[in-house]
Amino acid sequence: MTHKKIQHCAILTMNSLEDFEVYDDLLVQPLLALGWKVHMVSWRDETVNWNDYAAVIIRSPWDYQDDATAFLHVLNQIEQSSAHLENSLKTVQWNIDKKYLRELENNTVKIVKTLWRENLSKQQVADYFTELDVEQLVIKPRISANADNTFWLTRQNFQSFMPQLEQAFSADEFLVQPFMESVTNEGEYSLFYFNGQYSHAILKTPKDSDFRVQEEHGGRLASINPEKTLIAHAEIALGAIQTQIGMPLYARVDFVRSGKGFALMEAELIEPSLYFNMDEQSATRFAQAFVIRMQSLTL
Repeated sequence: MTHKKIQHCAILTMNSLEDFEVYDDLLVQPLLALGWKVHMVSWRDETVNWNDYAAVIIRSPWDYQDDATAFLHVLNQIEQSSAHLENSLKTVQWNIDKKYLRELENNTVKIVKTLWRENLSKQQVADYFTELDVEQLVIKPRISANADNTFWLTRQNFQSFMPQLEQAFSADEFLVQPFMESVTNEGEYSLFYFNGQYSHAILKTPKDSDFRVQEEHGGRLASINPEKTLIAHAEIALGAIQTQIGMPLYARVDFVRSGKGFALMEAELIEPSLYFNMDEQSATRFAQAFVIRMQSLTL
């Protein structure tokens, strides 16, 4: 009796996940059942030999925005090794800067109305409310994760945030969007696709008096069956992503209700939580999608 050779896969993470909710351990058994042994490896580990792995899957390097240049350097090292990187360096380079939203908008994807700005000043912030014709807005960096340096401002309170805003954005590019009240009233929808195939969906709602939907900030999660129009918007976004960079192994597309339809908030292709805990078959679907992609490399 011959035994199938076990292959080794690195799950790219960070030094400590103590302050985060992470579910990558749910991939261990589904991947092992398909012949892949999982190893959790920090992207900051300078001793690792990437040639020891047949594949590296980016999952939870949730501090990469602290040094995006170093992170991209590590990904380049992986791609230069014999290991296969998912999602690819090309995908990460495209998705790491939120200007990708402009490209999707130019490819028929409806996004939340966005101003693209740089070198913030107090007068400019005052003008953003007028330009967007809103009483509340959100300012966020073009490169960010986990809602870091994301500010919810009103016409009445923005001046009190100016020291923080100037520290964060006085020499950086950033984006400005209307505050979407539907985020607090209804929530933010996340749909998950593995190798282009729909897997599952959740609704994320923030805690009271907050707008951040991440669990680390008190956000609440619920599994949902998305309505047909939401699925349609998600598939338009996925098609536009495929046109730009090819189909990624995993994609999380985040939407909010806007007017009569839905608008894309983010397309998360680098290190999104995939919430395997919210659908008991999702980790198995992911493992199967990964193995299919790996098999296609040898055809």
